[in-house]
Amino acid sequence: MDVIETRLAGVMRVKPNRFGDARGWFSETFRVDALARAGITCAFVQDNQSFSAPKGTIRGLHFQVAPQPQAKLVRVLSGAILDVAVDLRRDSATYGQHVTVTLDAEGGEQLFIPHGFAHGFCTLTPDTMVAYKVDAYYSPAHDRALVWNDPEVGIDWPVSAAEAILSDKDKAAPRLSDLGPVF
Repeated sequence: MDVIETRLAGVMRVKPNRFGDARGWFSETFRVDALARAGITCAFVQDNQSFSAPKGTIRGLHFQVAPQPQAKLVRVLSGAILDVAVDLRRDSATYGQHVTVTLDAEGGEQLFIPHGFAHGFCTLTPDTMVAYKVDAYYSPAHDRALVWNDPEVGIDWPVSAAEAILSDKDKAAPRLSDLGPVF
């Protein structure tokens, strides 16, 4: 398993090895010891899975505040996504900046998003299934969102505002300048 830091400290690409033969391939998609060697030491407590039928579905940008912040380890089971992490750590030199990574089922790469980041994704194919581990249980009282198309954050989404398929909650999320200090 290779773990590669992105340009945002703490956000890491995880590339599990695949071992193939005439039948297909095998991969260890989660190993506590390999992740710990790369500095990912959180104890995951919940697995989540989403299915998005249409291409252009955007989920996020979501996060949970203290005392229930969530780190996430995201992977795609079918289809492909543009995965996004936005730094919300006020004292960070990269506050308000984002990183994008394309994840797909074929490649098997994963993205680790630590506490202090908003997370979201856009489906690049129809019938996309995403699975992710979190290190804190979902808590509606601590659940927050950042609007997906905040011009201050400047994410280059693969869909226009007219094409994007979002929940009402995600459409109404505040901008970065309206969040105040959350981490």
